[in-house]
Amino acid sequence: MFHARRTTALALLALTLALAGCATLPSGKPDPSDRFERFNRSVYKFNTALDHAILRPVARQYVKVTPQTVRTGVNNVLTNLAYPVTLVNNFLQGKLTDGMTDVARFLVNSTIGIGGLFDPASGMGLDRHQADFGQTMGRWGMHSGPYLMLPFLGPSTVRDAFGLVPDYLLLHEIETVKLFDNNQYVQWSLFAIGTVNRRSQLLDEDHILDSAYDPYAFLRNVYLQRRDYLIHDGNVSPEEQFPDADMTGAEPAAPAAPATPATPATPAAPAAPAAPK
Repeated sequence: MFHARRTTALALLALTLALAGCATLPSGKPDPSDRFERFNRSVYKFNTALDHAILRPVARQYVKVTPQTVRTGVNNVLTNLAYPVTLVNNFLQGKLTDGMTDVARFLVNSTIGIGGLFDPASGMGLDRHQADFGQTMGRWGMHSGPYLMLPFLGPSTVRDAFGLVPDYLLLHEIETVKLFDNNQYVQWSLFAIGTVNRRSQLLDEDHILDSAYDPYAFLRNVYLQRRDYLIHDGNVSPEEQFPDADMTGAEPAAPAAPATPATPATPAAPAAPAAPK
């Protein structure tokens, strides 16, 4: 198991080194939050090619052949399995009320909901929350650091990338090991199903990203604003909520041409005097 993880880590490192320096930057002023933009764009190009070649077609086929009720049940089970990450991080963020709600939600869906297959907790008013360790670090004042596009995993920041480690240890090294007795086949199956499930939920948004003038910049802006919104519980300043940078990544419109001054009207000719009677 250790050998497999070391091989995977070395493969990711080799891929990272190969992608570095392979992209050209667009003209214009660079974004100060994206100091690794050349590398990030290379990784984004790789992720997009992988998605279009494998993930998106598989997700479309999954939606096509799987009934909605089955997809909902699969999503409920996977969400419930991963919910301890949200539960623990809400307590770490000092959100005791949300944390207690999360405990009750997890217990209800794991028992009455048959392992999370159903979601009776939502009907009881036990709302679902979203929290992770990157969000926890931001909650306690740690700066996000530069934007970072991760191979296979997608948009992140330096802080959020480090936050993936404790979340992984909690979810995979404690929960799934205890539940499935360290069965690698079960864990890899859950990973594959979870990847397809997440991708299928984003299919309806593909046209937004595909139609953006700069999809990379659009995705970066959406991610950074979403993370800021989650960390501050929606209490963001107008400057943060509506930054000067174009949110859609669309090409800026050309300035309107100055209006041509109207030609002065020709004065009317004086009326001819009436003929004498």
